[in-house]
Amino acid sequence: MKTQLLFAGLAANCLLVAAGITLAPPLRAQTTTTLRTVESFQSISDERARSVALFEEAGKVIQHPRCVNCHPATERPLQGMSMHPHQPPVVRGDGGMGVAGMQCNTCHSDKNTPVIGQADTLKSIPGNPAWHLAPIEMAWEGKTLGQICEQLKDPKRNGEKTMAQMVEHMAHDDLVGWGWQPGDGREPVPGTQEAFGKIIKAWVETGAACPSS
Repeated sequence: MKTQLLFAGLAANCLLVAAGITLAPPLRAQTTTTLRTVESFQSISDERARSVALFEEAGKVIQHPRCVNCHPATERPLQGMSMHPHQPPVVRGDGGMGVAGMQCNTCHSDKNTPVIGQADTLKSIPGNPAWHLAPIEMAWEGKTLGQICEQLKDPKRNGEKTMAQMVEHMAHDDLVGWGWQPGDGREPVPGTQEAFGKIIKAWVETGAACPSS
């Protein structure tokens, strides 16, 4: 009986997600739709200043809700452009995959899934074969761009990646790439993953300098 009640409740929560029922949102984050080219930064003669400027440009992607929502500072993911707590109230769990009976793949499949009959609310449920939360040590929520920058360079807080591996991750990781193809009804992150990867590579090549704040 308890198991039946658990899955009945879970099914109801999934229907809430499909219906677009969420908690009251805070103010919408400010976003932009484009990224500058790496070449456009060549006029900055000071290499450190150019490196900082490149990372600030990358910050248009890194601090976009599509990315921050999966890098929360708590055990609960965020959701939507308003970055409100995920509804239903799931938690991180082992490997960022949720807990038994409420794992990510209960509602999220290996691809974006259109929602039928909800034209005025939710148009799709996001999906990816690797759908999961980033580890808590990789949390970006509530941090300045400078703090995130230092975090990305710290192997203890970036998944033990070298800078070369970080460039590869940003430029080619499929789950990162979901941010540019988030499904119908969602605003993608600015630019393209290719352009973003080039900016991160140029940032590393110019010394991976970080903004002061």
